[in-house]
This record gives sequence, C-alpha cells and structure tokens, in this order.
Amino acid sequence: MRTQVVIIGGGPSGLLLGQLLHAHGIETVLLERRTRDYVLGRIRAGVLEAGFVGLLEEAGVAGRLHREGFRHAGTQIAFDGGMFHIDFEGLTGTPVVVYGQTEVTRDLYDAREKVGARTEFEVDHVEIHGADGDAPHVTYVQGGREHKIACDFIAGCDGFHGVSRQAIPLGVRREYEKIYPFGWLGILSETPPVHDELIYANSARGFALCSMRNEKLSRYYIQCALSDSPEDWSDTAFWQELKRRVPEEIAEKLVTGPSIEKSIAPLRSFVTEPMRWGRLFLCGDAAHIVPPTGAKGLNTAASDVHYLHTGLRAFYEASEHEGLDRYSEKALARIWKAERFSWWFSSLLHQYPDQSEFDLKMQQADIAFLRDNAAQQKAFAENYVGLPY
Repeated sequence: MRTQVVIIGGGPSGLLLGQLLHAHGIETVLLERRTRDYVLGRIRAGVLEAGFVGLLEEAGVAGRLHREGFRHAGTQIAFDGGMFHIDFEGLTGTPVVVYGQTEVTRDLYDAREKVGARTEFEVDHVEIHGADGDAPHVTYVQGGREHKIACDFIAGCDGFHGVSRQAIPLGVRREYEKIYPFGWLGILSETPPVHDELIYANSARGFALCSMRNEKLSRYYIQCALSDSPEDWSDTAFWQELKRRVPEEIAEKLVTGPSIEKSIAPLRSFVTEPMRWGRLFLCGDAAHIVPPTGAKGLNTAASDVHYLHTGLRAFYEASEHEGLDRYSEKALARIWKAERFSWWFSSLLHQYPDQSEFDLKMQQADIAFLRDNAAQQKAFAENYVGLPY
C-alpha cells in the first residue's frame, strides 16, 4: 500500500490534518489504535480559539459548530469572595467558542467518512521505518495480519504515549517537563450551567472551575490531591466542596445533580524539541502537553496542524520546502508562548503545598493587578483567545 501522508492517531489533530490535506488533493491514510466509538467516548475540554474555528471552516466541518456552539465574549475570575470579568471581544475584538472536543471529533470523523478517506481502526504494533531517509514507511498489525504503508511523510498525532515521539532517537530529541503537585477532579452533570461564561476561581481551599458543554450539560472541576481517586469523592462531597470555593452568589445559584462522569486529571507541562525528524513530524500531544488551565491543549494541536498542512501544501503544490523545513521552529515558537500562559495562569489560581505566606501574598497581588489593570487584562485576553499563527 502507498499514500502521500500517513497520519498516526485518530484524535482531533490527526483528523483535522487529514481533512485539510484532503481538501487540497493530498492523499492520507489514518491509523487509530482504538475504535471510533472509543475515541468518541473520551471527555475533553471544548474552548476553541478563533484560529481553530478558522481551520474547521477551511476544512469544511464548521457547520454544526456554528449552529450549536456557544460564543463566549469573555470569562470570569473569582477571587477574595468576589468576581471580575475580562472582556475578550472588547479587548481584542475576538471571542472564543465553547463546543465539546467530542463533538469536534465526531464532525471530523463524519466528514472523513463522507469523502471516503481511508481510516484503519484497531491497529497495533505500529512502527515507523526510515523516517530519516527518503523512503519512509509504516508497519502495523490489524486483525492478526501485518501491513505496510509506503509514504512521503509521516504525521505523528498519536498523543503523549504514542509511538511517534519515541521514534526520534534520544540523541536527537530533548524533553522539558514540569509535573504539578495536584490534579483536577472533574464531573459532568446533566444540569444547567451556573453562569453563561466560564468561572475560574482562586480560593484558600484550592482552585475551582465552572464550565459547560451546552445549556443542559455542565462540567465542573476542583483542585485535588494526586493521591485522591474519583471513588474517594461522592457527588455530595464534590458539590459541597465546589460551593466552598466559588463566590456565595454563585454557590446559591448552583444546580446540582448526579454525575454522569467523574475523573481525575494530573497536570503536566511538557515540550519535546525538535518536532521534526527527517520526514516525521510531531503534532499535538505527541510533542507537547499543557495544564488544562486556559484550555490550550486542543488549541496548541490546532496551531501545529496549521503549520504542518500549509507546509505540506506548499511542498505538493509548488515544490517548496521552506514550510516543512521551518515547521518545528514555527510551531515551537508559538507552543512555548502557550506553555508560558498555561503555567502562569495555573500558578495564579492554584494552592501549592510548599507556598509560603509571602508566596500567597504575591499570588493575591498578581490577581488584584489583573483585576485592576487594563493593560494586563488585554495581555490576558490576547493569550486566551489565541495568539496569531
């Protein structure tokens, strides 16, 4: 079998890359370790930057997003018993859109199926061969049989635990990592959101976030110990703790109900350099991870897709190599800025086990400066809605 680009990983970054390439006549084969239903069962955030929405429009898959997504012109920061608003549209002219990652993935799978692009599910033992030469190929096992795909390029969109990053020799890649000393306990409930914007809360008891999927489905998070498990928290205990961490006016409005999903996510900042090795290109979580504070994970993957698909288009349409040659440089320049924002915003809102009284005072002063300073709010808004590609 032969194709132009093999995409390893059937999450939103791999699917979006495939759809954008298909729109310009570039053939792909996508390999996914799980089933489609399994991928669509993952619960993930869904705050989309304008740049991501633009890529979905370019790929021809933004119709349902525009019908069902929620346009957010700003966000709320809760602090010291009160709450203040940061006006994205007023400060930058740009909103974000709340639309679940599961729905993005569903739309992309439907679009890929509609155009007949090849997708292989339940593949195992994926191996990358010859990526540092002129004739790369990928082998995998499916249904007990080994398969081989020859290709021009390989896009590694298979996440942090995938094979793509590991295919780059240790002597070539360098990894940077920060592990945070807490996690996020999140629940999904069939209840109306407590507010029409996201609420990020700093409290003496720890961080909290009030978010939503739609007008009848809410997503809430609280900071918890890494040693906790979801079974340690009853629904009642979760709701009681959430109410303690948000302003009283919000706690009084909160509609509670049974959780339909409950999980704990650890927080990590991670970057690997470079994001290209020969004809292998890393994309999304295969190359970098951000803490969920500020919703940059899916959006940083989208920026990678932008740089990679434009580089591949220039190669196939005009025999230009610069876009591919500078892919890692361009992608990482933006990634490190997103990493900085996610790290800073996490530091602003969470309680750390080794914080001194001085550290807490500095954190409180930092939030007060954001509340009171228009220039700081503008910088925050520019980062939140997404830096330009």
